[in-house]
Amino acid sequence: MMHRFKDARILMYSHDTFGLGHLRRCRTIAHSLVEDYRGLNILIISGATIAGAFDYRARVDFVKIPSVIKLRNGEYTSLARHIDLHETLKMRQSIIRQTAESFEPDIFIVDKEPMGLRGEIEETLSFLKRRGCKLVLGLREVMDAPRLLEAEWKRNDVMGKIDTYYDRIWVYGPPEFYDPLVGLDAPKGIRDRMDFVGFLQRSVSYHESSAERPEGDYILVTTGGGGDGSDLIHNVIDAYQNDPMLPHKALVVLGPYMPARERVKLTRKAAKVPQIEVIEFDNRMEELIAGATAVVAMGGYNTYCEILSFNKPALIVPRLQPREEQLIRARRASEIGLVDMLLPAEAEDPARLAATLRALPERLPPSASVPGFTLEGLPTISRIVGDWLIEREEDELQSGEGQIRA
Repeated sequence: MMHRFKDARILMYSHDTFGLGHLRRCRTIAHSLVEDYRGLNILIISGATIAGAFDYRARVDFVKIPSVIKLRNGEYTSLARHIDLHETLKMRQSIIRQTAESFEPDIFIVDKEPMGLRGEIEETLSFLKRRGCKLVLGLREVMDAPRLLEAEWKRNDVMGKIDTYYDRIWVYGPPEFYDPLVGLDAPKGIRDRMDFVGFLQRSVSYHESSAERPEGDYILVTTGGGGDGSDLIHNVIDAYQNDPMLPHKALVVLGPYMPARERVKLTRKAAKVPQIEVIEFDNRMEELIAGATAVVAMGGYNTYCEILSFNKPALIVPRLQPREEQLIRARRASEIGLVDMLLPAEAEDPARLAATLRALPERLPPSASVPGFTLEGLPTISRIVGDWLIEREEDELQSGEGQIRA
């Protein structure tokens, strides 16, 4: 593509209250777009506590808003415990609005939460819509069980607000895999604005490689951010203790959000098993997955895209609550042969999990189960964005404004 724009700007919003999925997805899209288009600048608004731990390509930057943590029961609390949640939300809302006013984006892409955390971006959406900014809602291919999502959205009239504000809705998956609004009463106007762009392909950097990548064959065990991943890692260690002759060593990534007490406990437990190596976090997970013989994961969206991108045999042990997103994705992927799946209760059986781990590296990769399966999300998004920005340039030239901003 390589079209050059003089001053095109995209603002992205990632509420980031649990895990790393939203920020990593935004970052992947942003990096792909600046590779395709010169003169494009992208700013990501993120609540992730470790947003600064990732590297960002030229013309991609981030604004950190105060962090809010989602607890296991679905409630929220401020990361800074001395600041009231209400005050934290007011600060976030103000920073988001001021950023939008000063950055003056041509496109605003919102990840997953249509109105943001507790409605914090509605004012900004209204402001940008009046300015003629393109407003895009990006949804995972699986949001949650329909009964849970419908109840959540009805309480806050989310469907009506999507209809009011958003120009397009991007679904980050193909329509034949899953429909994020299945079972919901979505108006035809919303359905007509939905673009199933495809899964987001990942790649590795050839400039720098992960210092944590082991030599030889290994099974990678990852729970994403790690906030609720300790049970799976305990189960993997138990499986290796149950069967000391498992042929492949395991590289376990705890995740940056794993509670400190669990991190210490798991590290000590794993130290007794020679085949297991434990690290806390690596910001180049793509390299670790690309180098693995097989992957064991809970099956969040980004890890799933990486498994498909690098064509790795995978075992998914999904989270069951507070959202059923991972369970729905794992069941669907298992149904069509892309991955193997165990429910958490099944993975608690050390002998069963050990047998599954022993067989996993010999499993056919995803591409063998679904021949011709492709991940088209990034080039599709790039094409859509390019068309919009070229149209914007042409409109400005016709109106005599050129490329000068107010």
